[in-house]
Amino acid sequence: MSNRNEPCAVVLAAGKGTRMKSNLPKVLCPVVDRAMIHFVLDALEKAGIRRQIIVVGYEADAVKKELAGREGDIEFVLQEEQLGTGHAVQMAHSALKSQVGPTIVVAGDSPLIQPTSLKKLLDHFAETRPALLLGTLEKSNPEGLGRIVRDGAGAFWGIVEHKDATDEQRKICEVNMSTYLFHTPDLLDSLSKLSNNNTQSEYYLTDCAKLLREAGRVVEAIAVLEPCESLSINNTDELKLVDETMRSMGY
Repeated sequence: MSNRNEPCAVVLAAGKGTRMKSNLPKVLCPVVDRAMIHFVLDALEKAGIRRQIIVVGYEADAVKKELAGREGDIEFVLQEEQLGTGHAVQMAHSALKSQVGPTIVVAGDSPLIQPTSLKKLLDHFAETRPALLLGTLEKSNPEGLGRIVRDGAGAFWGIVEHKDATDEQRKICEVNMSTYLFHTPDLLDSLSKLSNNNTQSEYYLTDCAKLLREAGRVVEAIAVLEPCESLSINNTDELKLVDETMRSMGY
C-alpha cells in the first residue's frame, strides 16, 4: 500500500466514447498498439504518483481486466451512472478519506500527458500549497475549450466555457485541459457542495474551482502543459492524429 502522505491520482475512465465507432470503453481504444489508458498510468508512475484510483463505468470489467497485469497500487471505484466529471470523482470519496497528500485528477483518455508536466505541477504545489492548482496550456487556436480568466493582478478568477465566453474572453489563449491537483480535504469539501443545476443536469469538476475561490481558498493555474498535451481524443480522426503524433515522438 502506498504512503497516504504521498500524492495520489484519480483517473477518469468511465466513459463509452460514443464517437469512437467502437464498442470498447474509450480508454481501451488503442494508440501505438496499446490501450490509451496505459500511457496515462505510465506518466503518473514516472512522476512518482504510485497510488492510482481508476473510476470505471461503461464495460468496467473490461477495463479492470486490461489493467490487471500492471504493477503498482491500483484501485477501482465504480461510477454506475455517468453524471459528470464531478460525480465521477465523488465516487472516489471513500478511497480518498484517508489520503493526506494531494490528489491529482486526470482523464484516462489523455495518452499524451507528460510526466515532466505532472512533476512541475507537484513541485509548484509543494511550494505554494493552494487548495487547487490547475495545469493549463497556452493554445493558439483555443476554439471549443474552457478559458482561464484572471483578474487585473493576474490571479486565477475562473474557468469560462467557450459557449459561455464573451467575445473578449474568447481571445484568451490559456485553456483548461482537465488536469487538477487538489489539497485533498479541499477536494472532498468542494465535491460535497457541487450542484447539478445546469442544462446537462451533471456535476462538473470545474465547479470545484469556483466553490473553493468563493470560500476564500487559494486556487492557482499555471501554464506548464506541453503543446502535445492539447491533443484530445473525441473521435476516430483525433485518435488517428494522436497515434501518428505519438509514433513520431518515439512512443
